[in-house]
Amino acid sequence: ESASGYGYRMMTYDTIIHNGTVMTVNADFDIIPDGVVCIKNGVIERVEARSGIDPLPAAAETVDAAGGLILPGLINCHTHLPMTLFRGLADDLPLDVWLNQYIFPAEGKYINPDSVKSGALLACAEMLLSGTTTCCDGYFLEAHVAEAVYQSGMRAVLGQGVIDFPAPGVPDPSKNVENAAAFIEKWRDMSPLIRPSIFCHSPYTCSAETLKKAKKTASEMGVLFQIHVAETRGESDNIRAEHGTTPVGYLDNLGLLDSRTLVVHAVWAAEADVAVLANRHTPVVHNPESNMKLAAGIAPVADLIQAGVIVGLGTDGCASNNDLDLLREMDTAAKLHKVSTLDPTVMDARCVLEMATIKGAEAIGLGGIIGSLEKGKQADLIIMETGTPALTPLYNPASQIVYTADGSHVRDVMVSGKFLVRDRCLLTLDLEDILDQMERLGKSIEAG
Repeated sequence: ESASGYGYRMMTYDTIIHNGTVMTVNADFDIIPDGVVCIKNGVIERVEARSGIDPLPAAAETVDAAGGLILPGLINCHTHLPMTLFRGLADDLPLDVWLNQYIFPAEGKYINPDSVKSGALLACAEMLLSGTTTCCDGYFLEAHVAEAVYQSGMRAVLGQGVIDFPAPGVPDPSKNVENAAAFIEKWRDMSPLIRPSIFCHSPYTCSAETLKKAKKTASEMGVLFQIHVAETRGESDNIRAEHGTTPVGYLDNLGLLDSRTLVVHAVWAAEADVAVLANRHTPVVHNPESNMKLAAGIAPVADLIQAGVIVGLGTDGCASNNDLDLLREMDTAAKLHKVSTLDPTVMDARCVLEMATIKGAEAIGLGGIIGSLEKGKQADLIIMETGTPALTPLYNPASQIVYTADGSHVRDVMVSGKFLVRDRCLLTLDLEDILDQMERLGKSIEAG
């Protein structure tokens, strides 16, 4: 066997990707300027530097990255996929007005199994074309979201929505948790790429009884429990007035916080809340663009990370962002916290890239199988082109990914060893048909 490690082993790989800079995002954040990734049966078998004198190992397919960047697929830790239906429908409004006067009524009128699936298909197409390979979603009629995600070939954690009001698919609120449990039973073994979950909307739309029942069900069924928490000042003030504690403190008093509860937003997490989240090993999802657009505030992300809380990155739904491009979200996350703290060293490029990959994977319970390019992990990865004006010259790949790149730089996307996007073309979805469907739906919604 040669010194390079290739040698003449008998193994034939399914796919070899070469001639690119490999961003491993491993514990040492190793960057391999001329790297090779070898994949077999959907799993990464080797990640290493290439020696120019040795031939590549045998493979069914050899992919030339053409000097681009090879990095883990991006992980969007908080989405409401069907809300592509309402992109731009009600902009420039406070969250309570936006939610109660526009979004909830629109959902009641237009959300049905067909529209949910169509909206989710569009979301999957948008995410895949911009480099997201995994999402963590929460919505109603989630079985139809799951059908769309399954069709796309993406990886996902999908949460059936729970709320104490009549909701799409659950006209009787007393059946909300029971409905979520049925969704879990149906989808828990349907696909290795899809993990069901329970998503309680918030502490102000779910009673204490519902919250405890939903968390108990999630724990017994071994799935992630998701919830919006401390998103606005109004929510924080109201819960303090009603319960004598913060929203995070309220959930902690109910016994809901642990490593399998995903806290979304935490914008108004107080100093004591940060310590509680750290002590309970409860991960948080940061959604900077949605929080900015709704003027909800700025989450204490730097403090959370410093305290040891795992923080992933999310876009939120398209009704409050209004896109699902996680590369753009990275840029916003980094710059927002620098200007808000007046510290240019806060949320550096490595930190933010980790939030969108390995930390995101850890936050949603998948850190052992995705989020970095390492032997034994699932082959979820993307190839980004660098031969563009915006990415030239390329001194620091992580900085360019965070501060310059967007979804248009993504060339190829792979999930579990299977290409879902090649040369910017979707392979699993009919984009033209999806756009036609959504155009018709949009016109019907606009007409009222």
